[in-house]
Amino acid sequence: MFQALQPRTATQIPEPPITKFLFADTRIAWLWLIIRLYVGYEWLSAGWEKLTGYSLFGEVQKGGAWVFNAQAGAAVKGFATNALSLTTGQHPSVQSWYAWFLQNLVIPNATVFAYIITFGEVLVGLGLIVGCLTGFAAFFGLFMNLNFMLAGAVSVNPILGTLTIFLVLGWRIAGYYGVDRYLLPLLGTPWTGSLVRQEETRPALN
Repeated sequence: MFQALQPRTATQIPEPPITKFLFADTRIAWLWLIIRLYVGYEWLSAGWEKLTGYSLFGEVQKGGAWVFNAQAGAAVKGFATNALSLTTGQHPSVQSWYAWFLQNLVIPNATVFAYIITFGEVLVGLGLIVGCLTGFAAFFGLFMNLNFMLAGAVSVNPILGTLTIFLVLGWRIAGYYGVDRYLLPLLGTPWTGSLVRQEETRPALN
C-alpha cells in the first residue's frame, strides 16, 4: 500500500473551497469592505493626528504634530527611548536585536522616521478606505503594526495586525468595492499580465 503512494508526484495541493470563497469570491467582498474601512479609518486617524496635531474631528491632540515644526522627531525619539527601557528583565517586552535597531538607526534619524511614519499611516489609511492597491496598503500597514509591537506598543496593534493579515490574504477581492475593481484588471499580476489587454487581444468567437 505504501509503495503505491507517490507524494513527490503531487506538486500542488488543492485549495479548500472555504478559502476560495473567503479570499477570491466577490460575493463576500462586502465583508472585506467593512474590515477595510475600519482598519483604514484607524490608520488615517493616527496619521492625521501626527500630521496636523488634530483629530479627524478637530480635537487638539496632546503633543501636537510630529512633522513640519521645530519638534519634528521628538515624539519618535521619545517613543524609541521608552522602548529601550523595556529591554530588561527576565522576559523583556523589546528584544535586544530590535533595541539595537532603535538605538542605532531610529533615534539618530528620528526626524526622518517621523515623516516616514506620519505619511505612511496617512497613505495606508487612504489606500484602504478607497480600496486602491489594497494588498500593498495592507502589507505596509502590517509592517508598521509589527514594528510598533516589537517596540513594546500593544494598544490596538494586535487587532489591526490580525485584520490586516486577512486583508493581505484577500487582496484579490478586498478592494472590489473600491478602485481596485477597475485598477487590478488593468494592472494584472506579474504572472498574468494585464487582464484587460488579454481580453482585447483574445480572438473573437465566430
